[in-house]
Amino acid sequence: MYQANINDLEDVLILASLLFNKPIVKLKHEFENILKDQKYAVFLLKIQQLCIGLAYVSIRYDYVEGSSNTPVGYLEGIYIRENFRKKYYAKKLLTYCEQWILNQKISEFASDCELQNVDSFNFHIQCGFKEANKIICFIKKLN
Repeated sequence: MYQANINDLEDVLILASLLFNKPIVKLKHEFENILKDQKYAVFLLKIQQLCIGLAYVSIRYDYVEGSSNTPVGYLEGIYIRENFRKKYYAKKLLTYCEQWILNQKISEFASDCELQNVDSFNFHIQCGFKEANKIICFIKKLN
């Protein structure tokens, strides 16, 4: 496991594409910026030469649901390739994220998941996160 940099962009994009179910081309600009920005950290896990896991965190200065401080460390995304799941790799990546947040002198770490994503919810609970709130988000298109 290691913290990625701009030279790891291809590996980051492959896993981010799987995580967000979006084409690499739509993620490229965003992750180029993330890898250059000090308020983000991206961690990769490789087994031999295959990149099997990605986790990335940010420092959020705006309000984070359930937090009592600012800034707050935020788990923006975590992904392990399907064939490598249930082997504690995600928890190991999360440990790197937590250490990075602590190194930034931040004492709270937050995350989220979609209401129907039971696997993600269970992962968060097993890793020590406590549910802070449930919300329903709305959008209205204006012409």
